[in-house]
Amino acid sequence: MKWGGWAVLGVAMVSGGLWLVASAEAPAGQAEPIAAAPESLMAAAEPATEGAEAAPEQALEPAPPEAPLSAPNPAAASPSADGSCPDEMVLVDGDYCTDVRHTCREWLDDPKLPYARCKVYEPVAKCVGKRVALKYCIDRHEYTAPGDELPLNHQSFMSGAKLCKAQGKRLCSEQEWNFACEGEEMRPYPYGWERKPVCNQDQEDLYTMVKGRQQLKDRRKPAGELAECVSPFGVHDLAGNLDEPTLREGATHNYPFRTALKGGWWMAARNRCRPATTAHDDHYEGIQVGVRCCADLPGEDQSPNG
Repeated sequence: MKWGGWAVLGVAMVSGGLWLVASAEAPAGQAEPIAAAPESLMAAAEPATEGAEAAPEQALEPAPPEAPLSAPNPAAASPSADGSCPDEMVLVDGDYCTDVRHTCREWLDDPKLPYARCKVYEPVAKCVGKRVALKYCIDRHEYTAPGDELPLNHQSFMSGAKLCKAQGKRLCSEQEWNFACEGEEMRPYPYGWERKPVCNQDQEDLYTMVKGRQQLKDRRKPAGELAECVSPFGVHDLAGNLDEPTLREGATHNYPFRTALKGGWWMAARNRCRPATTAHDDHYEGIQVGVRCCADLPGEDQSPNG
C-alpha cells in the first residue's frame, strides 16, 4: 500500500493514537547491499515501552565512564588446558569478509521495501571487501542467568558490557558477531540460504494491553531450544529470539552511540546475519534485548578496536 509517495509497512496502535509506519521506495531488481544495513523495521514501529531510550536529538546527561569493551579479568573466562575456549563458548577461527553481497532469488515481501524479507538467496555470496583473519571465542547461547529458564532480557549496550566484564569477557564487535553467524561461506542466515521457521522469528501475536497501554508480549524461548537455529560454528539463536548489543564498527569512542543490535528478535523482520539496528543509544533497553559475550584466546588480541 502506498501513501503520499511512501510505501506503507503497517499501522501500529500506540498510546494516544495510531502510527503509520512507512518507508521511502527503493529501486527494484537490485542485488542486496548488506554490509552497512540500517536499523531494523521495528526501530521505527516499536510502541512506547517502559524504559525506552531518549531520542538522539534530546539532551543527554553528562557521559558516565564508558562501558568496558574488553575483559579486565581474563582468569574469569579462562580457556581449557589445551588453549581452547571455555565450555560455554565456541571457537570462531577463519577469514572474515568485510563487505558481502547477496542476491535474493525469491522475496517474501515487496523488494522495494528496505527491510523486506528474502525467502531464498542465490547460494553463492560475493566478497567485495577484504578478507581478515579472526580467531576468538563467543558464547554458544544468549546469556541465561543461573536458575532461570529464559535468556536474560531488558539489556542494553551498557548493562551487557558490565555483565560480560563480570565474567572476564567483553561484548562482541559487530564483525565478530557477523562472522560467528555467517561463517566463511558468508551465509545470509546462520542456518543457510533459505529462510526457514527454525528460529524464534516471524511471530504475529506481538502485543498485549497493560493498564491501558499497548506493550510487547514476551515471546522469548529458552536458549538452544530450537536446535536447528545454529550457525556454521555451532552458535545458537543468532537469528531471532533476542536482539544482541555489539560494538558498532568504527564507533569505539562514539559514546553514547556505539551499539549495533544484531540478529533481530521474535517479530517478522530481516533476522539475518549482516543487518543491524543502529537507531538506539548505548542505554536503550527493552523486553526484546538480551546479551551474548565474546572473549580473546591467549595471545590472540582480537578485542574491538573500532
